[in-house]
Amino acid sequence: MQYIGTGRLGLTQNVAYSTTAGTITNALGAQTYKVRVVTTTDAFITTDGTTATAAGAYLPALAVEYFTVSPGQKVSAIQVSAAGTLYVTEIV
Repeated sequence: MQYIGTGRLGLTQNVAYSTTAGTITNALGAQTYKVRVVTTTDAFITTDGTTATAAGAYLPALAVEYFTVSPGQKVSAIQVSAAGTLYVTEIV
């Protein structure tokens, strides 16, 4: 059985996004295989290191989601209709 959302909270990064994608500055840590992601407005996101576009996964505002990732990747977001902030917390 897998428990989503369990683990120790690690480094949190945040970045603004608008019609221009915002991508976290630092790549995910060497032991990071799960992240907690939340956006302050509706956004499209990517977790594979590519820059977010409207083809990314839709994430509603203030909906906390957990994603499986690989170390070294970056998370990116772009607005649906309003600028906001992307928060990414590593689960270690």
